Amino acid sequence: MKVVTLSRQHKKWSDSIRAALATAFGLGYSPVAPGTFGSLLGVAIFIVIALTSQTRGIEKVLVALALTVTCCLSVPIGDWAERYWKRKDPRFFVLDEVAGFLLTVLLFRGENLILTVAWAFVVTRMADIIKPPPARSMERIPGGWGILLDDLVASVYAALFLYVVLWIAPWSMGE
Repeated sequence: MKVVTLSRQHKKWSDSIRAALATAFGLGYSPVAPGTFGSLLGVAIFIVIALTSQTRGIEKVLVALALTVTCCLSVPIGDWAERYWKRKDPRFFVLDEVAGFLLTVLLFRGENLILTVAWAFVVTRMADIIKPPPARSMERIPGGWGILLDDLVASVYAALFLYVVLWIAPWSMGE
């Protein structure tokens, strides 16, 4: 039986593609707050979807699709990233932050696009940094699942917080 191995050149090329995705096309290489910079890709994806969608229903479907693709990439690339950068949840890996932002805006969408983006960005980042229970415990799950799930749990908290803000101070959301 013949074992097929990747050539050195092919492996270098595939590592470059994975690194580009893992770092949100280089945003994760920021020397300060790589997760914050990385989540800007999620902001850009959402804004493009929101501005080009004919209806909120179509917007929701497209955000859900973008979230699904991001999550499906995050798990295997997260596994690869831990081997490549030789550490658990490497700081350069920010695809999980992209997924986190997309989940927040999938669950919460105010009437005003700019205020939705601003609030969702700040609150999602804060929730990811604070990691309320059980988000922090999700990090113990091995590989890409652990990297991704803590951000998704934090994003559920972010969306819930945004609904509370909307209920208490609707004017702050432009409503």
